[in-house]
Amino acid sequence: MSLLEALAEQEERLVFTSFTNEDALALGTLMVDAAREQGLPVVVSVRRGRQRLFHAALPGTSADNDGWIERKSRVVDRYGRSSFWVGESFRAQGKSFEADSYLDPREYSAHGGVFPVNIAGVGLVGTVGVSGLPQADDHAFVVAQVERFLTTAGQ
Repeated sequence: MSLLEALAEQEERLVFTSFTNEDALALGTLMVDAAREQGLPVVVSVRRGRQRLFHAALPGTSADNDGWIERKSRVVDRYGRSSFWVGESFRAQGKSFEADSYLDPREYSAHGGVFPVNIAGVGLVGTVGVSGLPQADDHAFVVAQVERFLTTAGQ
């Protein structure tokens, strides 16, 4: 299975049945707790649409990480796929997102770390993401925590 196929499989599998403000708070808290346990310097963001429902910046992060989260979230909003999938899809075609998407790189970044919040039967309703690690690690952390949340929340 290629990386692109694995990323697509994650998006197909990790789908919510609902997504409330309380879900966003619980997911964000779960992510912060996991990041603290692992000693990770990340910013955590959970949004529904353009509304930020949860945001936390752990030690070792800066305002630059907030900017990365915003740029990666815009990619997910625009393409409906994880920011890592979008970047990898350009690379798989021998292209560069920065040069070939025709989007302003000050506003959009197709680096791993932001994942779509999809509701079954509805589609994209928000994003969940982190910034602070290399892009593959950002993505892997988010996927692991979304999977953990969906399992423990009975979704």
